[in-house]
Order: sequence, then C-alpha cells, then structure tokens
Amino acid sequence: MSTETIGLQRYSLNGPTMGSRYSALFYAAPGLDAGDIAERLAQTVAQVEQQMSGWRPQSDLNRLNAAPRHRWISVPRELMKVITTALRVSEQSRGAFEIAVGDLVQGWGFGPALRPLELPALRELRRQPRFPAGKALVLEPRRHRLRKRGKVRLDLNGIAKGFGVDELARALDAAGIRAYLVGIDGEMRARGRKPNGQPWTVAVEKPLQGERQVMGMMTLENAAIATSGDYRQRVEIAGQSYAHTLDPATGAPLDNHLASVSVVASSCMLADAWATALLVLGEVEGPRLARERGMDALFVIRDGAQWREVFIVGGQLQAEIDTH
Repeated sequence: MSTETIGLQRYSLNGPTMGSRYSALFYAAPGLDAGDIAERLAQTVAQVEQQMSGWRPQSDLNRLNAAPRHRWISVPRELMKVITTALRVSEQSRGAFEIAVGDLVQGWGFGPALRPLELPALRELRRQPRFPAGKALVLEPRRHRLRKRGKVRLDLNGIAKGFGVDELARALDAAGIRAYLVGIDGEMRARGRKPNGQPWTVAVEKPLQGERQVMGMMTLENAAIATSGDYRQRVEIAGQSYAHTLDPATGAPLDNHLASVSVVASSCMLADAWATALLVLGEVEGPRLARERGMDALFVIRDGAQWREVFIVGGQLQAEIDTH
C-alpha cells in the first residue's frame, strides 16, 4: 500500500473464485478496515458461486438442472436476473448466446465430467433434439421462480463471471468506495478515475495458447470489459484440439477465424455475454451485429500467421490493423 499525495490510499485485495481469482484495486481514506472489505468481497463471490456454479453439486443452478419438468422452482433473485439477461442477449444475438448447452459442455469435457465423450457419442449427442432456453423455460421474474417445459440443462459459464464482477463492484459501492477496478480473470469493471485524474487501464492479451503476452492497453472509466477467445481453455479428442466455446447451432466447438472478442459495456454481465455471442457469430456476422447495435468491441481475427484487429466504437468502424 502507498499513500497518495491527495490523501487517498491505494488498496489491493484478491482471492480465489470460480476456478480463478478475483481482484480489487481501489482508493480510499487511510485507515480503512481492509479486512472488513476483504470479507465482503469474499462473501460476494462465494454467493455467486453457490448460486451459479456448474461445478458445485449443491448450487442453485444444479438444483434447477436436476428439478423435474413442469414444476415451479424458486431461485435467488440474482440467479433470476442472470437467466433473464441471458435470454434477452440470446434473442438479440439471434441465438448466438445460449445457456441451454449444459449437456454439450459436459459432453465435450468442459464441465465437471472427468473426460470428454468419444467422438461417436458426441455425434449422437449433437443429433439429439434440443430447445433453446427461451423456449424450454417459463419464467416468473417477479416471483423469482421458473419451470422447465422440457429436458434442459443450463450452463452459465458465459455470463456468471461477468455478473460476479458486477457484484464485486456493488460491494465496493455499498462500502462507500468511489474509485476502483475489480475483476475476475480478465473480466473487469471500473468506477471513477485514479486520484491523479487518469482513467484505469486494462491489458488486452494476445490470443496465444499456453502463454500470456499483452497485445495492447485500453482505458476504462465507469464501464466494464470482457473478453472471449479460442485460446485459453481447450480439450483434445482423438488427437484434435477443440476450443471451449460451443456453437449452439452445431452443438460443437467453434470453427471460425475469430481469435478473441473484447466488449465494453455498462455492466460486466452484459460485456461477458456479448463477447461470447459475437465470438460465436464469427468474423463477418460478429462485427456486423456489433455495428448494428452500436456497440464498443475489439475483434482479433486470425489471418494465417498474422492477426487482424477490427475496432468498433459506438457502432462505428474505427480501424483495421494487421499485426504479427
């Protein structure tokens, strides 16, 4: 910790969550009870995991997944908010973002299952009839309950981490902190500016497997950023490597030229979901939809041994840059 000349002190806290770590960097008056803030943050992310983790057998999400069809199931307010948002992004992205893929996530080896299915079993899984969550679920948001029309297993990996970042921000807001940068494994949200008047800066990684290198820096003020890519989590089946993001249309891992998509939005939950949706849409339809919706996004497109970066700000194409 170091004391700023204007009287605010820099605090840095972190801890484990969602198979990764959360971080909180903020400025507040000297003498703040950092232990109390750390406890609030730990409780915040623990609650998100308890509600939305597919890895915890007794989570609210797994309780919902195990529930029989046609029975009303009460869920926490936060979980209902995430599911409702997921369904809205699914509709707005023309089905590119989909949470009714839990069986596919397990089958391809990206869930708690010990290993992926063999290719013949995966082909059979992909042939099975399935319904998007928007058709498979009936929601009563005001009563915080829902029921399943048919067999469906939900997976919130494409949105829950972003929501967790928003909850970290909410915890700091409640503590009266007005300048911070919080994040979980690269999904970040900022409020205010540093005491020296500078905005927060976050790194955008090169889409490299097995190593972490900075591709560039972005400034962030009263906004959130999330990145989805094909380079972080992969699984090998029959000698072939597959990315962890699934295409709901095919039931298989993505096969397009997008290496990563970063989205800046008002909340990290939205940035997280939209980064996944645009990645699924690919190098042509992704930028097109981002422009239609007036979004802020960075697309990194694989072009042989090089990358091509496409910047869209406020729905307007800003630049296309070829990089090595």
